[in-house]
Amino acid sequence: MEFSAQQISMLLGGKLYGNANAKVSDVSPVETAQPHHLTFVTDEKYLPLLGETHAGVVLITSALADRLFLPDGEGKAGPAYILVENARGAMAQLLQLVANTMNPPRRGIEQPCFVSEGVNVPEDAYIGAFAYIGRNVRLGKGVQIYPQVYIGDNVVIGDGTILYPGVKVYYNCRIGAQCILHSGVVIGADGFGFEPDADGVNRKVPQIGNVVIEDDVEIGANTTIDRAMMGSTVVRANAKLDNLVQVAHNVEVGASTFMCAQSGVAGSSKVGHHCILAGQVGVAGHIEIADRCVFGAQAGVAGNVRKPGMYQGSPAIDAATWRRASIGFKQLPEMLKIVNQLEKKL
Repeated sequence: MEFSAQQISMLLGGKLYGNANAKVSDVSPVETAQPHHLTFVTDEKYLPLLGETHAGVVLITSALADRLFLPDGEGKAGPAYILVENARGAMAQLLQLVANTMNPPRRGIEQPCFVSEGVNVPEDAYIGAFAYIGRNVRLGKGVQIYPQVYIGDNVVIGDGTILYPGVKVYYNCRIGAQCILHSGVVIGADGFGFEPDADGVNRKVPQIGNVVIEDDVEIGANTTIDRAMMGSTVVRANAKLDNLVQVAHNVEVGASTFMCAQSGVAGSSKVGHHCILAGQVGVAGHIEIADRCVFGAQAGVAGNVRKPGMYQGSPAIDAATWRRASIGFKQLPEMLKIVNQLEKKL
């Protein structure tokens, strides 16, 4: 598909400068963009690249306007510049339109698949081949259930939610509206609960709770969210979980929290809202993390974190303190050498 700068500007409500007739059919980073590409700039460090870019249309965050030389009127050559409040957000809006065109919502029931008797499939829903829909399942309007998805008994799935191929949702779990679950996600597998008996043999503790996922949650490929022993494991609205994330039984993940790849939260811990867990962050069990905490990659959270802030290290401490300590750690070999020399002199 091809769009003119004028069309894009009108769609985004931006202010257009330069070549209004420039046409683009693809997207690219500003460094490698060609005349048929749309690109965007949100940070002043990329502004020098605008003098070299071959992009046809450039979205620019309007806060950078005073640092730009923009052509007056409607130029007939060179790039078109569109000022918007948030260039990255505007780019995301355009990419969503493209994605909807490339993979539009599907409708109907493909065969072979299995839908239990009495389950109501909305007219605008989609159920792909080899999907399994258990007893008493409730499906919202416009749900998209791709091939080889398993949905156990008594599951509830909200309006507009998408389950990509191979998603497994165990019995009694609840998924909200407008959620996206990518391939390989497992919702509601048993929590890791065992108790040694008198002979030291590990006996399974039945996990009879469920998982509740609120609205507008996205869960990356091969992420697992375990059912509660009792009650619910909960992922609050607008949380975003990356690929290969582990959420254990009875955990609560706060609203609008990010969990990046290979991060994990052990049982019965509570993560606040608007937190960020970077890659490979580990959270111990039975602790609480305050709202708006940020944990750097590979941080180990061993105890309660009671105030917002940035944390790093294992065990995680204030990030500024951790950086200073890291500098000292790198200097330890030389410091030990000096200490040994002093000891010899004594």
